[in-house]
Amino acid sequence: MARGSTLLQFEIELSDVDRNVYESLALKVAQHPSESGPYAVARVLAYALELEEGLVFTRGLAAADEPALWTRDLTGQLLGWIEVGTPDGARLHKASKAAGRVAVYCHKEPTPWLRSLARERVHGSADIKLVGLPPREVQGLAEVLERRNAWSISRIEDTLYVEAGGRSHELPLTRYPWPTED
Repeated sequence: MARGSTLLQFEIELSDVDRNVYESLALKVAQHPSESGPYAVARVLAYALELEEGLVFTRGLAAADEPALWTRDLTGQLLGWIEVGTPDGARLHKASKAAGRVAVYCHKEPTPWLRSLARERVHGSADIKLVGLPPREVQGLAEVLERRNAWSISRIEDTLYVEAGGRSHELPLTRYPWPTED
């Protein structure tokens, strides 16, 4: 019998000084059985960093053709496609043609992934937002992940300060331009 998803609950106090967004969030996140703790953490952080009206978690790993998050308007029109991890160029090409805004939050060592993207032709690649989350700090957050989580997230000058599990975590965000071959 297949194991079902684990429901993670988050109470988040968000202070995004860079975007002037201040919210109290109550999130329920289904963690797929094959989803790692760092991936789940990166999805939650991406949600906080991309927060806007219409943003929702998708079925994620349970649906190969969906990103981790997306934004739709009231008519159902796809506006934003937010990936987590290291999606290949073909997936980003599809995303860029489908949505006006595409962002990727990479929680792994980005060098091999960026090198592979440099060899790909991707529609609108210059407009795709590539953000690196520090893998060690994401792993640290995954280690304190519980079924019920109370987090405080502050973003100031592209650095995240996260209070979680009784510990403070500092995550500098790294913005990458679309890579080119040397």
